[in-house]
Amino acid sequence: MDRLCMPQLPSLLKKYFGHSEFRPLQEEIIRQILAGNDALVLMPTGGGKSVCYQLPALVFDGLTVVISPLISLMKDQVDAALSNGIPAACLNSTLTQEESERIIRDLRDGLIKLLYCAPERFALPQFREFLRTLPIKLFAVDEAHCISEWGHDFRADYRTLSLLKEEFPKLPVVALTATATGQVADDIVEQLGIPNAKRFVSSSNRQNLTYRVERKTNAFNKLVHWVTKFKGESVIVYCFSKKETDKIAEQLCALGFNARPYHAGMKPEKRARNQSDFINDKVDIITATIAFGMGIDKSDVRLVVHYSLPKTIEGYFQETGRAGRDGLESECVLFYGPGDQFNQKYFIQQIQDPYQQDKRYEQLNQMVSYCELKKCRRKQLLNYFGESFEQDNCQGCDVCLNTQTSFNAAEVSQKVFVAIHETGGRFGASHIINILLGKNLKKIRDLSHNKLVSYGAVIDFNKDHLAQIIATLVEENYLKKETGMYPTLSLTHKGVTFLDNATPELTMDEPETEAEIPQPKARAATKTKLKSKLSYNQDLFEEFRTLRKHLAIKNNVPPYIIASDKTLIELAHFLPVTTAQLININGIGEVKAQRYGREFIEIIKEYA
Repeated sequence: MDRLCMPQLPSLLKKYFGHSEFRPLQEEIIRQILAGNDALVLMPTGGGKSVCYQLPALVFDGLTVVISPLISLMKDQVDAALSNGIPAACLNSTLTQEESERIIRDLRDGLIKLLYCAPERFALPQFREFLRTLPIKLFAVDEAHCISEWGHDFRADYRTLSLLKEEFPKLPVVALTATATGQVADDIVEQLGIPNAKRFVSSSNRQNLTYRVERKTNAFNKLVHWVTKFKGESVIVYCFSKKETDKIAEQLCALGFNARPYHAGMKPEKRARNQSDFINDKVDIITATIAFGMGIDKSDVRLVVHYSLPKTIEGYFQETGRAGRDGLESECVLFYGPGDQFNQKYFIQQIQDPYQQDKRYEQLNQMVSYCELKKCRRKQLLNYFGESFEQDNCQGCDVCLNTQTSFNAAEVSQKVFVAIHETGGRFGASHIINILLGKNLKKIRDLSHNKLVSYGAVIDFNKDHLAQIIATLVEENYLKKETGMYPTLSLTHKGVTFLDNATPELTMDEPETEAEIPQPKARAATKTKLKSKLSYNQDLFEEFRTLRKHLAIKNNVPPYIIASDKTLIELAHFLPVTTAQLININGIGEVKAQRYGREFIEIIKEYA
């Protein structure tokens, strides 16, 4: 399509999506697609990936087919497109024969611009034969990292998408994902047969998210503290096991919170109901295993808690990406305790393939390092995905927001080095700490480590403090921590030099000491005012939320599809009283203004 003949993309963006300007890279991606070229899009959750193929679908005189992994995700995406005035449908196993036949008729009659389907359906020869009868202009592969074995969420069904270019060689393909390392990105383009696809890599920096790692002591009390802080808001709590998921939901309910579990061990209908209740704001808190997440397009999740250590950095980043998709400030809290490693190591040991086992150990060590290193969390995450972050302080993680004082760590560090030297660098942090604290353990006695000079040498620090000190010594390259099943500690050249120094000096942040967390009690419901740069009336905002829920029930869609919290805040700030003024609000296009505008304006006029 000639660049000069292209329609005014900004006007389409405003008309259908309610946005006055494109987010970074969106317009360039859209122009690449409209020119008939392949593209690989790496854009964080909430970065606006769907606009990159939905807007071209409006321009093309034909059909755009979107490959999406989950039925629940398809439904949300179709609901959102229809709400914006874009003719969309999905073909999946939940439809009745009559519903499927109606959609097929509409496709043949050219009444649909966007068709969503799963990779399993695309794998069927008869379905691909049907697609060849339609005027398809574009294929979009959502969650494209699922095609790569190097990724954190590999799905074998995605491999059939290699047929896209074989059977539809002249059509452009756009692959989209929120989480992909360079290796995964290379694999995506290879598997899809689009080696010349132009790569668009948006910044993964979600500035509205604050990342925190908290030590896993009094974990449930800490969880209650956080969900109380976000009482009445949408919260996801990721758990390690089905049992933990059920237990935490039950405990939260006993304290008066509105929580439900979600995991693969539940009956499908109950699991689907709990997810639906969460999406439709009937439930505030969902406690879930990692089975929950990819199918969630909810824009107003304010808090994501990892109650246990995630398996991979990629998985953690994608799961935290469920928070604050509307751009409002949100929190991501991870509870970390060394015991979480042993849970994961048990399952890693069950892996038969040595290569896969080593890979999982490497991923675990990366996750542990993220938690233990006192480095900016944001910088660590961005660096992992190949993006630099030059700021000294991100103002959005526990490390950068910390106001700890420093102390002279030379003496305690020397004791740590001596213990490691005496034991030949053959043991991990836990054993070294037990020696230093003089623990009367069978393993220590059997190895005669109770006779070492370093045995019982530390009396000023507890086990948790020593773990933090050792993590800092690893970070500062005084110690080397091995990877694999047994992460033993040994002295580096820098550590040996320090040990030999008669008057060594070493300053580090004082180890964190747990603040007293009160015992949880049943709480009264109180709404927290959401943080925004705009001033707004909280009561009016809550009225908008009530209306949004009413409209959602009436139209059988999730509330966030009617309007995001960010849009409601703008309404409460700018107080538009005409349709023309309403369309200037971010997130309200012409279709939404016509469908829902009158009722919002009536509330504003009453308030004014």
